[in-house]
Amino acid sequence: MKSALLAFALLVSSLVTFAQTSQTPLSGTPVMGQITATSVWQMPSTFLGAAHKACDNATPPPAFADCFINQMSKAGAAPAAVAFTRMLQKPSGGDLGIMSGFNSVGPVDVAFITYPLRANTNYGLVFVNGTPKIINAEDLKLLDQATMQQSPQFQNTKNQFPQVAVWPGDRDGTTWPNSSKNPDGTLSFTLGYPLINGCHACARAGFAEFNWNFSPQGKFLGTSFMGMTPPPVQ
Repeated sequence: MKSALLAFALLVSSLVTFAQTSQTPLSGTPVMGQITATSVWQMPSTFLGAAHKACDNATPPPAFADCFINQMSKAGAAPAAVAFTRMLQKPSGGDLGIMSGFNSVGPVDVAFITYPLRANTNYGLVFVNGTPKIINAEDLKLLDQATMQQSPQFQNTKNQFPQVAVWPGDRDGTTWPNSSKNPDGTLSFTLGYPLINGCHACARAGFAEFNWNFSPQGKFLGTSFMGMTPPPVQ
């Protein structure tokens, strides 16, 4: 009798464990394979208004995010586009982003992102399919700013613009970054970032250029400061 009860308990335990591990929370990060152009979605002009109407009363914030993403499906977004938006939440700092363009380079590819809920810089860029799977090119902590700040170019600019700093690039969604395969097999992408004197609406002080470097297998190796463009003529 005890053996039968023990076997029954083990069976129930295994079924519960299976049920728990088989469920994927709505707000969880889905597992995606290779990210491709199938994740691109162009928002209909009516989407944002409809999403706000359906979701603005959803609380707390994770509920709003889930509601917003669910509205994508209702508006005709492909499952791959919806899955990508969910996956992007962590590397974008919780911002809701939609892939609006894709450029296959290999082994690392590039995607343009539209952030419809932002007040400023509604467009961004990410590197995908390398290691990590998604890298946010607007994550300023990843830029080699220490080398930039020690450069004579930056020091001269700072004399003219005392509050100058690197800001995220507001990508136009049409100009892809230059990429180059290096003799050692590594891959580099060159991106420019605006230098602004203190606030989003303050004086522009030129651009800083950085290379994003990847191994032949697509592993992120870090960034390197490449130089600066001069401030615009006043």
